[in-house]
Amino acid sequence: MTPLVLEGVRITLAGHALVDALSLTVAPGQCVTLMGPSGCGKSTLLAYIAGTLDAAFAASGSVRIGERDLVQVPPEQRRLGILFQDDLLFPHMSVGGNLAFALASHVRSREARAARVDAALAEAGLAGFAARDPATLSGGQRARVALMRTLLSEPAALLLDEPFNKLDAALRGEFRSFVYAHAAERGLPMLLVTHDADDAPPRGRVIALGTG
Repeated sequence: MTPLVLEGVRITLAGHALVDALSLTVAPGQCVTLMGPSGCGKSTLLAYIAGTLDAAFAASGSVRIGERDLVQVPPEQRRLGILFQDDLLFPHMSVGGNLAFALASHVRSREARAARVDAALAEAGLAGFAARDPATLSGGQRARVALMRTLLSEPAALLLDEPFNKLDAALRGEFRSFVYAHAAERGLPMLLVTHDADDAPPRGRVIALGTG
């Protein structure tokens, strides 16, 4: 279990600073929430951390998992899990196929892979859903499958880019609790981008971007 550490992160677009000299440490199991108006750089910061920042932006500063600096590491090797507003389940794969797609390469045998998928579905309250078409799932069920798929990739940290936005109020609260509990249980540092103060976990740290 290692922290996610940002040091002196600066992101600019056409000479305008969106993020300026941001430093923070997200401890294992902790969630730090980034809030601010649209266009203030919240999702742009997540893209820099993930290694997917558009070339139109200029960026500098350290991004580490523990002592491992990620800035020069390709995105697919950074071991960062990301949840977006859309669940991004593959429509041509079954629910089980979606989960198996994310399994770490060291899980090799068919039996071991099937066992991991079944365990993840049971953990999400979806036991027996492996053969289902994702299109037959409710919004809340799809969201839980998306989280379990991310966790099966064995990330070292979790980036949350407004993943609760498209759920109705009742499902939103339920899924928030589901995400925070499962990530904390695995000791994952979490960085959340949101417009809604209710999304921030109780007693969690909140950072306002774009406020000058």
